[in-house]
Amino acid sequence: MPSVTITREKFLEDLQGRTFSDVVKDPEQPFDEVLQFFNDNNRQRRMEESEIHHDRPPLAGVVRELESHPAIDRSLAETHTQRSKRLRQAVGVVVRIIMQARGWQKAGRKGSLGVRVGRNPSEPSHNTGGLAFWFIRAERYVRAEGMPYRSVRDRYQEIESAIPQQSHNES
Repeated sequence: MPSVTITREKFLEDLQGRTFSDVVKDPEQPFDEVLQFFNDNNRQRRMEESEIHHDRPPLAGVVRELESHPAIDRSLAETHTQRSKRLRQAVGVVVRIIMQARGWQKAGRKGSLGVRVGRNPSEPSHNTGGLAFWFIRAERYVRAEGMPYRSVRDRYQEIESAIPQQSHNES
């Protein structure tokens, strides 16, 4: 599938995206770097593979690479806690726009990316464990035409329902 290209204008045309105009217009936020990062077809493919093959949120497929980007990491580490949160939320909107353009829809649930450290709320919040350092959780998605593989939970429930239940009288 060809890559989806998100521009500042396209982001701000999105109903949810326009609520993050403060992030887009803030010269201290690395929003252009975020867009450049996510406009890469290989990263978009990895986001889809994260859902299909690893049963993880799309962001899980690229989050370590995203967080290792110097400008993005510096911004998440150095900016005021609320501004850092707004940037992370804007990243989630970028992911949603891309996933929807590639034929996916929100699943209505979130998946874990990390375990948050208990710290002073005025300091940047980061994780102590998990996949990501700065992101706690991310939206899950399903393909509009259906997923190619069944989840482990679905397979387990199918097997469990096929096993005849033994009564307590049999032994």
